[in-house]
Amino acid sequence: MNLELKEFRDNLIFQKEYNLNSKPLEIDLLIIKKQTALHISNDIGQFFRGHNILEFKSPEDHFNVDVLYKSEAYAALYKAYGQTVDTVKADDITVSLFREAKPKKLFKHLEKQGNRIFSCHNGIYYIQGPAAWFPTQIIVTKELGQRAHSWLRGLSRNLDQEDLLTLLESARRMTEKFDIELADSVLNVSIGANRNVIQKLIGDEYMFEALMEIMEPKIIETMKPKIIEAMGPKMEEVREAGLREGLREGRILGTVETLRNIQYNDADIKLTIMRQYGLTDAEADGYLRST
Repeated sequence: MNLELKEFRDNLIFQKEYNLNSKPLEIDLLIIKKQTALHISNDIGQFFRGHNILEFKSPEDHFNVDVLYKSEAYAALYKAYGQTVDTVKADDITVSLFREAKPKKLFKHLEKQGNRIFSCHNGIYYIQGPAAWFPTQIIVTKELGQRAHSWLRGLSRNLDQEDLLTLLESARRMTEKFDIELADSVLNVSIGANRNVIQKLIGDEYMFEALMEIMEPKIIETMKPKIIEAMGPKMEEVREAGLREGLREGRILGTVETLRNIQYNDADIKLTIMRQYGLTDAEADGYLRST
């Protein structure tokens, strides 16, 4: 959500696992606007008011009417536990629930109970009626726009190649240290949960090149000390521009490091770099030892 609302971050407060009382009763994420009048143009954030309760449900979690009421109850308790009476106004609170798949059974049940379910944006559903004590939206991450919401779509075990490449491209565009750290956290989760997609990308020569091209700036930066050490005296003759144009030795070392980071074993890495870079058995062994 930090990345999703990046351009508005300076005017928001993010509080993870916000304690509602002394017992273990926590909201997944609380986002508070520093200025209530702030308008967030993001499809998800434009719904926000002053105090916003966010709950994230994994695909394995049941998402039924009781789960919805529990989230509404969290919002009610948050309102009731204000520092003074009516510190937080009821009409200044929203509830947002995130889930990968659309909760069709829940929607049918809510409609039978007299609630209205409607959508103005792909993947974002609003609830109006007796079940929504506060303004409530349900975000179906799989239906969100691929480029506009790549971070939230990336939290899935069912990414396709295009999803993963879009996520990697989004990570490559990060320039600030804090953003890079957040992006790395999402990438580590997504890559770990979608190793089958990574294996397909690596096995396809064209897609492997696309993957390495996206990751190359990051590889160069993180691998630079090892590249310098491996190249020895030759390094003095190589400019920074040469590295960024895809210095072969650096790229191979970066590939080894990248594959190790996603839990590839050395035998598979060796076969991959021999195939992709035309290395001999001995050369491949040398690169594995260098990293």
